[in-house]
Amino acid sequence: MDAALKVQPQEQARRVGELFTLIGLSAARERYPHQLSGGQQQRVALARALAVEPRVLLLDEPSSALDARVQVQLREEIRRIQTNLGITNLYVTHDQDEALSISDRIAVVSARRIEQVGTAPEIYGSPATPFVAEFVGTMNRLTAEVADAGLGEVVCRGVRLGVAAVRGRPAGQRVLVLVRPESVEVEAASDGTTPQGCLVGRVTSHSFLGAITRLKIATEIGDDLSADMQSVRAGAFPIGARVAARFPAEDPRVLTL
Repeated sequence: MDAALKVQPQEQARRVGELFTLIGLSAARERYPHQLSGGQQQRVALARALAVEPRVLLLDEPSSALDARVQVQLREEIRRIQTNLGITNLYVTHDQDEALSISDRIAVVSARRIEQVGTAPEIYGSPATPFVAEFVGTMNRLTAEVADAGLGEVVCRGVRLGVAAVRGRPAGQRVLVLVRPESVEVEAASDGTTPQGCLVGRVTSHSFLGAITRLKIATEIGDDLSADMQSVRAGAFPIGARVAARFPAEDPRVLTL
């Protein structure tokens, strides 16, 4: 309070004008709070926090009460403001997409324990624990055993699959093979045929995600598998179709069980 009283009225007016420009609400500065949308109110709250020129800004789920479109707009605004001002932001969120899209570094926390710290590509592409793999994005999980460490192969309930990450591990070691849906390739499979290096099953559902459609496949070894493909191709694999799913050997991440 004492510090605020030392700021001259002219300086206060200048600073208010700067902040309204920064948050993109100069045209709305004469409105009452009830005349602002939820996203605008959150931006005003952000401006109030920035008024004292903090060195670190703590944001605790600032977009949680907003609809999806406004959430995206707000987080883009926060990212723009942070980049312009160069202030360190500590951003708390349960939204994985939000964390991946705006963060320079991410700490994944579970039960008051830090599971992993890294950049967004590191967290998404190389999860360090099963929790991180399951929590950040969608992940296929296959329990397997190392079959040939030299060739980079595992056996998953009788099916031999190429997994480069097991090279150097002892034969027979139980591992968890983690594969993202976008790495899974799908092709039609005739009844009674099992292409080598593939998991065979039937399509049980389609989830339309715009340009991408996610197929859920009930494999013949008992595990469900998710596969992402361009929506224009998804019609070739209707529900009930028998398909073979494969993935490049270099793509999976492997954790020891």
